[in-house]
Amino acid sequence: MDTILFPLPGNERLTELLAQKLNAEYGSATIRQFPDGETYLRMISDVTGKKVVLVSTLDRPDAKLLPLYFLSKLAKEQGAVCTCLLAPYLAYMRQDKIFLEGEGVTSSYFARLISDFADSLLTVDPHLHRIPTLEAVYDIPTRVVHAAGHLAQWIKDNVTSPVLIGPDSESAQWVSAVAGQANAPFIVLEKVRRGDRRVEVSVPEVEHYHDHTPVLVDDIISTARTMIETVGHLKKAGMKAPVCMGVHAVFAGNAYQDLLETGVARVVTSNTIPHESNGIDLSDLYIDFIRHFEKTEVEDQ
Repeated sequence: MDTILFPLPGNERLTELLAQKLNAEYGSATIRQFPDGETYLRMISDVTGKKVVLVSTLDRPDAKLLPLYFLSKLAKEQGAVCTCLLAPYLAYMRQDKIFLEGEGVTSSYFARLISDFADSLLTVDPHLHRIPTLEAVYDIPTRVVHAAGHLAQWIKDNVTSPVLIGPDSESAQWVSAVAGQANAPFIVLEKVRRGDRRVEVSVPEVEHYHDHTPVLVDDIISTARTMIETVGHLKKAGMKAPVCMGVHAVFAGNAYQDLLETGVARVVTSNTIPHESNGIDLSDLYIDFIRHFEKTEVEDQ
């Protein structure tokens, strides 16, 4: 089955990379807004009998969902065999339970919406909290790929004597995975409560790492407050200016500039979300699933 890839606005560069690596067709469609904000779509490429891959990272998702929904529905009306959604960053993973009476579990609503128009979903390191796997909320085949190996390789190629830093105990598993593949040591900051309102943060075994370059690693950099606070703790401990790494460059508001102004040596992220900090290409992680996913996998569910 032939594969054709369509970028949603802002995803053109990744789609070009994938089309080259897959030797697949780069699809053409018109997506624009009417003056009143409604979406206009026109399918220009022939999708009859083809596997359609919709490439759309889902940061700031609300404005992206309707064009994505419409394009998938249109592709099937035009004869596509199936539509695969490649969403390197997957939104709406935060609200996965009811915390206060009257709240909506938006992660479930979002999953049902995606499952209604896509036949499969491919994403990178979704921020799972209490949901064990995507299959717990999505009704379509899903594939999660992991960026740790690519982050580790970047560290090997670009950082001399790295020591990876986890800002808290929750980050230990993630940081240790990257550190293991980078053959680098790692430490996790320790928080000691000195009362109801005072918490001290210490850098364990800091005396062993003054000649190392700290590398702060996180899956999502959104407000960057955790990284900014961690940079401050490292400075107080007398460590070198750190490198800050993230998989998903969400960077809400002025977060990126705020992080740079702390005096970090560098900020680098993967290209799951287009951003000026992107320095790690993950496109090769998507090839296998796109190449081998077939409509029969849906019918067998």
